[in-house]
Amino acid sequence: MRGPAKSTARKGMIAAMPEDIIAPPQPQPPEDMAQAPASPPPTPEHSATPRAGLWRWVVGGLRAAVLLEPRVDARPAPWQLLLLVLLPELAWTGLARLEIDGPARLYATVNLNTLWSLGVLAWLGWFALAGRARNDRLARWFVLATWAMLPANLALSLLALGYTRGWLPAMLAGSPGYWVAFGLGCAWIVLALVRFTAREAGARWRLALFTPAFVAMLALTFWQSLYTQERVWQLDTSASAEPERPRMRLTQELFEEQQALWDRTVAALPQSKPGQANVYGLVFAPYASEDVFLRESNMVTELLQARFDAKGRVLHLMNHATTAETLPWATPLNLERAIAALSRVMDRENDVLVVYLTSHGARDHKLAAAHWPLSVPWLTPEELREALDKAGIRNRVVAVSACYSGGWIEPLADAHTLVMTAADATHTSYGCGRLSELTFFGRAMFNEELRKTRSFETAFAAAVPLIQQREIEAGKEDGFSNPQIRVGEQIRPVLAQLAQRLDAAAK
Repeated sequence: MRGPAKSTARKGMIAAMPEDIIAPPQPQPPEDMAQAPASPPPTPEHSATPRAGLWRWVVGGLRAAVLLEPRVDARPAPWQLLLLVLLPELAWTGLARLEIDGPARLYATVNLNTLWSLGVLAWLGWFALAGRARNDRLARWFVLATWAMLPANLALSLLALGYTRGWLPAMLAGSPGYWVAFGLGCAWIVLALVRFTAREAGARWRLALFTPAFVAMLALTFWQSLYTQERVWQLDTSASAEPERPRMRLTQELFEEQQALWDRTVAALPQSKPGQANVYGLVFAPYASEDVFLRESNMVTELLQARFDAKGRVLHLMNHATTAETLPWATPLNLERAIAALSRVMDRENDVLVVYLTSHGARDHKLAAAHWPLSVPWLTPEELREALDKAGIRNRVVAVSACYSGGWIEPLADAHTLVMTAADATHTSYGCGRLSELTFFGRAMFNEELRKTRSFETAFAAAVPLIQQREIEAGKEDGFSNPQIRVGEQIRPVLAQLAQRLDAAAK
């Protein structure tokens, strides 16, 4: 994912500047005043500003990048302004092309999604320069600011390229090494621009406001790029056998179909069978841009229905362009509504709810969600716990297949809950890439071991060494994922009796 390199702080201002940026030529005095005593020379702010060559602008901006005085007191010509901000933009676009191995298509309109940041950056410069002939110096500030941020942006682009293509050394290829390097690059951008602006600012209080505003803009543009699945360059599959990746189009008809689909899905849930512990399921796959989560959630849904007598009792929430008209969307709100709907048909004291979550995970233990162009919030373990408690469902089995998912153990664990995760709270899991068929956890735990037994504890114990061996063979360099399990004392006998009943029925 090229989110970190997409930081729009590197973008140049291509929009037209105000006409009064360029000072009009000074009028010539009348001939009859030619012999008048010479007036004092005009101050630098009001004299005609000289021009500078392109190379001087480049060198001045790069000097500002290393916190030196730019030594360029000139005004760029309109063509210079356009060219000097266009060159870095072309460089970013070219580097982004290298992230794709093979034929690719250019979608230049994707850049329009972050066009707002250009206007914000220009306004911040205009604000900071107040009191220093800002109209005459705004174009100069923007050109030099663009090139002052260029080295750090170039480093971030190369970092993202190396990550995408697998060229980074082990210390930078995973967390926290990658994010430390990314944070240092962002800090370089902020330091260089603030130091340069401090030399130009009209007042210190303006600089004091400029700095946090610029940092906020940088963070917001990074967040936007992280949540946007569309990229400037995308794989061109027109000349290959691989089909082009489908895209979801948000229309009124789709929204109406989702509502109707939800109503039909909930209405079809069967009532609990009395006299026995029944299994109900909720499978949640909120990350649309990786097909592995679609395959894995389909597999778990099928397994719960076939192995745990849960046919018709599994709600499958999915974010993917191919399922937008067949499965309800995987959003935190739909998750809460699904749990409430299941609680209305379950025996909340005796039945068992199995919840399976599969996606990317963050170091703060949030579950990543994306379904462009739909905006989907990320899910926290506290939100899941609150929904389960509110619904009053007593017996719970929760499995989280995501990086850093061990952070879900403590928020969810209680005497009536079994929680298992694909990793501990400080390590990544494995197998969630574009080319993966299933995650290592989902494959070993659900697709293999739970097909041999109906005991979650037995299957987990057998799956862990399989996962460890496969991670070693795959060359996982940031340490063993270390899957975790916590079994409440009150749910253990419930699950044991359930497994015995299902095993006896299958004979």
